[in-house]
Amino acid sequence: MRPVPVGWQEARAMAYDDSRFRGEPGFREEPDFRSGGVPEDAPTLGVSSQSVYTPGSFPVSPAYGSPAAESSPDARRRPPTVRQLGDVFDDPEHGEPGRDRYAVHALWELVLLLAAGALLYLLRDASPAALRGAELRALLLSGAELGLVAVAAGLTLRAGAPNLALGPIAFAAALFFAKNADRGLLMTAAITGLIAVGVGVVIAVLVVAFHVPGWAASLGAALALIAWITNQPAEKLVAGAYDPHPHAMWWAIGVAVLAAGGGALGVIRPLRRGLGRFRPVHDPADRRGGGAATFTGLALAGSALLAAVGGVLVALDDRGVAAGDASASFGGFTVGALALGAALAGGTSAFGRRGGVLGTLLAVAVITLLLRYTAAEGWKLQPVALAAGAIGLGLVVTRLVETFGRPRTAAQEAEEAPWTPPPITTPQPEPDDNWSPPSSRTGSWPATSGYDTSRDSDRGWGVEERWGTR
Repeated sequence: MRPVPVGWQEARAMAYDDSRFRGEPGFREEPDFRSGGVPEDAPTLGVSSQSVYTPGSFPVSPAYGSPAAESSPDARRRPPTVRQLGDVFDDPEHGEPGRDRYAVHALWELVLLLAAGALLYLLRDASPAALRGAELRALLLSGAELGLVAVAAGLTLRAGAPNLALGPIAFAAALFFAKNADRGLLMTAAITGLIAVGVGVVIAVLVVAFHVPGWAASLGAALALIAWITNQPAEKLVAGAYDPHPHAMWWAIGVAVLAAGGGALGVIRPLRRGLGRFRPVHDPADRRGGGAATFTGLALAGSALLAAVGGVLVALDDRGVAAGDASASFGGFTVGALALGAALAGGTSAFGRRGGVLGTLLAVAVITLLLRYTAAEGWKLQPVALAAGAIGLGLVVTRLVETFGRPRTAAQEAEEAPWTPPPITTPQPEPDDNWSPPSSRTGSWPATSGYDTSRDSDRGWGVEERWGTR
């Protein structure tokens, strides 16, 4: 074989790159594979400049991953749990992801039920006539009137914008309805409801447009309504107006269904979170978005309508409204305070969103029975004092609800999950590294046990020694 000149590769490259050969028939430019096997202008299929390349292996992009990365524990895709699937539409800006716990609500509502049963038993012993006839119908109507305003208060509390003007709205609606009842009860009731909704819309615009606390905006509206109430004369219903006493039981059942139905709807997770989106999470002054503004505005307007219905029922029950009593009851402010206390004591959180199912209904029953029982015993229990006690108790209940009603964290779920032992894997025997020559007779690998190595020289394994002696 002839010796090759040292510079033959350079000479060949110069001849190949000569411009005389370019453009002639049969000439073809080959890509330069000397820079790693891939031409510079070729598509990289996701291989970037940061690709990892080692000699003898194809460059792999981090975007596509490598077998080592896919086999790592962090990169393995695990099937989502039921809790993760339930939280997929939760927004962390709207509160903790997960379903609220209801055990604390169930236990507290059981306490309220026992308290209502105890008061009912005491009232039967103190005044048996209070639970039958006309007195029973009056008691049911009183509970229905307070229940309507309490449901309204619970609605605004869940929305995160408590409405403190519910009592004055109810009292003003009663005055307006009694003053214009001669124009037709249904028409006057409809107009009264529309005016109340207008007041609620004004409060809602202040709350959601300027994003201010609901209690502040509603307190200003309450003071304005009280100023209007104090300048109104006493009004009485026209003769022959509707009397709700014969249907007191149906009124009470209707309010109970409304309260329990609202609580049951609050259990539905999308409705619960949608209604409570106005609840502050980080900075209370941050706007909560269009969805939160819509739900909060509807809640404020709806609460005003419920309060107006309660006021109309008060006017029909008392057959008139004396505006002079406004100084004693603060223009209906006491009724609003009792309703707020009933909603809080029933398990509705003062921070918004969270609440039970039957808590507000049971709290209204306890307050109504307690007022009637103290009157039967001759005790002087002021409704204002009872409202203060109910609000104080409700704040304690709020702390319990927020502590034991929020969703479980991952650490709590890990602690409560039952311990399961890790799977037991049977160790595999290590492969035998001992090598034995194949058998010329059978073509298989003979066993090494019992093999006499001392006779290798007699079977041809000592060829080097034999050839070395010759």
